[in-house]
Amino acid sequence: MNLKDYIKDIPNFPEEGIIFRDITPLLQDPEAFQYAVNKIADFAREKSVDVIIGPEARGFIVGCPVAYALNKGFVPARKKNKLPREKVSIEYDLEYGSNTIEIHKDAIQPGQKVLIVDDLLATGGTIRGTKKLVEELGGEVVGAAFIIELEGLKGRQLISDLDILSLINYG
Repeated sequence: MNLKDYIKDIPNFPEEGIIFRDITPLLQDPEAFQYAVNKIADFAREKSVDVIIGPEARGFIVGCPVAYALNKGFVPARKKNKLPREKVSIEYDLEYGSNTIEIHKDAIQPGQKVLIVDDLLATGGTIRGTKKLVEELGGEVVGAAFIIELEGLKGRQLISDLDILSLINYG
């Protein structure tokens, strides 16, 4: 299955000169979405993961069905001030600025093998920040999986110590 057939290119969004890669057509197609989730779940099985973590918000959309397929828990990595209990947080750089991401302090147990799942790898800042939070809590990030990788933004270099699965690559 060619998943690129299910990605819609939106020029000049969110700002002039950017091509936004919209995954919603893929999500709307049951076969394409199931195929993508199964590919990521297979990668996770190879890594013997204990838990899936996904950054807000599209990481939830992709990570939750992967966790479900594996019968594993899911940890949401949320934007600042969205979690109600004691949390750890980190500020990181984005393609368009900076942001803060947080997870509950009890979300990852020491020694757990964690897979980070998101829709898109761009600059790698969100994933590196998420990885640091997992490690701060004693977890081991064993890989990261994405529907799309924007190779030109070199995010893979920022997380080069991880095994990475990208289902679609754009140069």
